[in-house]
Amino acid sequence: MDVDERLAFIMREPTEEVVTADELHALIETKTHPKHYIGLEISGILHIGSLVMTGFKINDFMKAGINTTVFLADWHTYINDKMGGDWDRIKKVSQYYTEAFKFFCPGVNIVLGSDLYKRTKDYWENFVHFSKHMTLARTMRSLTIMGRSEAEKNLDLSQLLYPPMQSVDIKALDLDIVHAGMDQRKIHMLVREIFPKLGWKVPVLVHHHLLPGLSEPLRISLDEDTGEDTRISSKMSKSKPASGILIHDDEKTIRNKIGKAFCPVEVAAGNPILELVRYVVFHEFDEFVIERPTKYGGSISYTSYKNIEHDFVTKKIHPMDLKNSTATYINKIIEPIRKHFEGKEPQLS
Repeated sequence: MDVDERLAFIMREPTEEVVTADELHALIETKTHPKHYIGLEISGILHIGSLVMTGFKINDFMKAGINTTVFLADWHTYINDKMGGDWDRIKKVSQYYTEAFKFFCPGVNIVLGSDLYKRTKDYWENFVHFSKHMTLARTMRSLTIMGRSEAEKNLDLSQLLYPPMQSVDIKALDLDIVHAGMDQRKIHMLVREIFPKLGWKVPVLVHHHLLPGLSEPLRISLDEDTGEDTRISSKMSKSKPASGILIHDDEKTIRNKIGKAFCPVEVAAGNPILELVRYVVFHEFDEFVIERPTKYGGSISYTSYKNIEHDFVTKKIHPMDLKNSTATYINKIIEPIRKHFEGKEPQLS
């Protein structure tokens, strides 16, 4: 496989940003198996965003010859008060995540944070060195990476350790490529700023698109000039099972959730069904067929997402037809995972 083919796997959707593309190109040219990671909190049942779309991108890296690692951030989970701060639960869910990613991404490395810290003798020394380059104000602004705000009143001291810990994890793992969803961009740019000051290797950043929840995006404001809504979609969340497709959902549940999802006629922006088609279905399938009776125009086949979007916004595709077909493809993707865990679904409460 040549350099351009390897780069194509890394750059394909759901990749949304690379910092920088030139550095990535140079890395692939000079290193046969660069070291990659994505770090994840251990925070509950996996869904189509946290396992499937993330796993698609991990598999893309492996196809490109990259040495891939899923870093299960158990200490970060504890610091962020996930799993009730119960170490037994965190350990149990870590085993579930390990099994899920090894099944969906065969060949991926799994590293637990607690194991990394035990074997990295200079971790806390490097933690202090890195922290000397972070102001308290910058640390507070970085708390969005853990879903928190500097305006929160009840932060404990350990939560201020989270951003520098996440950064020093990258040093400890000796990474060439740091990968995450777009929500982690802020801390990664901090890494790019501080690592050179310490003489540490500066990684390439790859950020992938985040799937939105299935519910209607939040309305933020009304544009005074155009009268249009300004909306923001919240990412799919484990804490809102009804607005996300879990990897254990059966076909009936998938169809029910997608059937109730936000999908307004003619609207592409912020449409979670179109996002599923673009980032999930077309990652795995070359063709998307919308089946419908002859009296409604008959079935139609698409090999391009752009054509689907065009036909949807021009009212050539009805939302329910789009939803029904999307549910069929999503179930095909979820089904092998669901079957793998059949009879051993995790009880995380």
